[in-house]
Amino acid sequence: MLSEAGSDLAMGSQSAKRRDATGPSRPFRRVLPYVEIGALVVALVLPFALGDRTDLVTLATNILILSMLAISFDLCWGLAGIMSFGQALFFGVAGYAIALVGRDLDFSDLWATLPLAMLVGFCLAALFAAFLLMGRKTPSIIFVAFGTLTGSYAAERLVSGWQYVGAGNGLSSVKLLKLGAYEFVEGDAFYFLALGLLLLVYLGARYFKQSQLGLVLAGMRQNEERLAFFGYRVQLFKAVLFSFAGMVAGLGGALYSYHQGFIGPGNMGPGLSTTAVVYCLLGGSGTLIGPIFGTAIVEGLSYALSDIAAIQHIWPVVLGFVLLVVVMFQPRGIVGLLVSDRERIGSYGRRRSDG
Repeated sequence: MLSEAGSDLAMGSQSAKRRDATGPSRPFRRVLPYVEIGALVVALVLPFALGDRTDLVTLATNILILSMLAISFDLCWGLAGIMSFGQALFFGVAGYAIALVGRDLDFSDLWATLPLAMLVGFCLAALFAAFLLMGRKTPSIIFVAFGTLTGSYAAERLVSGWQYVGAGNGLSSVKLLKLGAYEFVEGDAFYFLALGLLLLVYLGARYFKQSQLGLVLAGMRQNEERLAFFGYRVQLFKAVLFSFAGMVAGLGGALYSYHQGFIGPGNMGPGLSTTAVVYCLLGGSGTLIGPIFGTAIVEGLSYALSDIAAIQHIWPVVLGFVLLVVVMFQPRGIVGLLVSDRERIGSYGRRRSDG
């Protein structure tokens, strides 16, 4: 009897362990919140740790701004499977828009120009979505990729020959971003402004991912045809997400223009669009935090390698080799080393407990 009771107890313990392993929540298994909190803490203390290294504060600010571009791509590819090679188009056009408003209207107030840039990015992305995603036939990934790539390339060539917007030289001496009488210049103030806006973008994208719309997008990634069979207008959902991603890229483009004091054709071309893809894939697509890590790694390595005299002329090749190795041997990205596929994709709803 004791042996039977012991075996029953052991079986019950094993059953409990299995239920715990597959239960609704095991806090120590959720790694992503700790990664997010750690990244936020580092970002908050970084300007104080850097001290008088204004060049590194400027680099960190640039990383925060480009992270918005990377997140905009992750929204398209990581959430809905839209391979967009045109995110820099929305980024650059919004940057040109606020630069022209500052030059021609002598206006650069934060409360109006940043929403204007977001509106420009949203409307332009919605226009592309109407042509590329809302047709009668379901577009293929290649069709959307080449469509966005063509739009980005065509816009770059158009701007390069348009004297009104500076042609190939771009627009320089962009007016400083203002909040009332205060002007934001390179340094800690602009850094914390970019960090606050990036945090809002991240929280909004995270809420977007965990919402009912995010649930539909997760289903589309798994089996788009089945969702269409159930009556979901999958292309409409994709168009909404694509427009939202364009709005995020537009905000990043405005901040980039104000921070650099310059916007040029290269800021809307295929080169920067491809770089955004690298940011996302290197950091880990579908996680939202991964593209931020990817941006920091690429920009940090670019800054460090370009200062080494021995490889000053070939540092892009070295950087490309490093990125290629990471993508080949860790296709889920850097964050994928810490975060499981289940947590990366997301959990929806509640599991029914066993008694």
